[in-house]
Amino acid sequence: MLRRTFLQTVPAAAITAGQAAGDRARLGIDTYSIRSFRWKAMQHLDYSARLGLNTIQISSLGEYESLEPAYLQKVKDHADRLGIEIDSGIGCICPTTGSYNPKSGDPAKTIVQGLRVARAMGAKAMRCFMGSPADRRGKLPMEAHMAATISVFRSVRSEALDLGVKLALENHGDLESVEMRTIFEESGKEFAGCCYDSGNPVNVLEDPMFTLETLAPYVASSHFRDTALFERPDGAAFQWVALGEGSTNIEAVMRRFRQLCPKAPVQLEVITGRAPSPIPYLDPQFWKAFPKTNAASFARFVALVKKGSPFMGSMMIAGAGKQPPEYEAAVKEQQRIDLERSIEFAKKVLWS
Repeated sequence: MLRRTFLQTVPAAAITAGQAAGDRARLGIDTYSIRSFRWKAMQHLDYSARLGLNTIQISSLGEYESLEPAYLQKVKDHADRLGIEIDSGIGCICPTTGSYNPKSGDPAKTIVQGLRVARAMGAKAMRCFMGSPADRRGKLPMEAHMAATISVFRSVRSEALDLGVKLALENHGDLESVEMRTIFEESGKEFAGCCYDSGNPVNVLEDPMFTLETLAPYVASSHFRDTALFERPDGAAFQWVALGEGSTNIEAVMRRFRQLCPKAPVQLEVITGRAPSPIPYLDPQFWKAFPKTNAASFARFVALVKKGSPFMGSMMIAGAGKQPPEYEAAVKEQQRIDLERSIEFAKKVLWS
């Protein structure tokens, strides 16, 4: 796209906002936020430009129409014309977790392929994840999954360093922050780092601020969303909401992130349309999944729970399985609306 064509399609105010953002913060989105649109990389880039953003995390290799060098160069050139930096991403990299697809083959090969795409995009980091909250209740202990992740990371160390792309492991609701820190230190923090996610700490009984302060030295990328966290008779529950509508002090977390991780981009991964999830920490059986949880950290989490309240706004909830087309269309549009509302909130926090 020629610059004159771009100027015809992007409002001048959006361009000005994007330029201002470049002076003060890298603000963008993770493409998973609008997953129902099923867009490819070029469409995501054009959408981000219209919103005046200057960074994007293309969260999976499936969002590229091709992985051939010529196509990837076109994507990179288009991003450069729009003034948008690309942050790369792949999925699960731990073969012992329930999230890993055996059809993916050797996880090291998957990572190296992702690293090469990231390098082609000019990315400094590539987001990936170990597993999911369900792994804490699986057949294997978390230490086994951690050991497998460390082994996979070490096996690609030379490629990551040669390509100049840092592995950014997301706190995906599976790992406590101290467990993640162990992975980074034992893998090699010169190439293994963190994609900090502000919504997932509640899965492991952590205040998002505590998680940030623990992982800040390793952060290379980010996901930001807000959470309504509140009490219920068996403990607590949480629901992800648009930025500014939760109870986990997201504004303070974002400001602290900018202080502690000034070189990392602020990327929004807004996930709405899901029902509240229980955290029954008053049930003794619950603690089998958290045998080493730090008491001081848990106390901070409980204090946050007691300050919170359920989300009382309007939200369409996507049910499991196939939905009527009208429902799917409504949830799809909700993704866009909630993301754009969250972007405006983030701009006020970061650029005021």
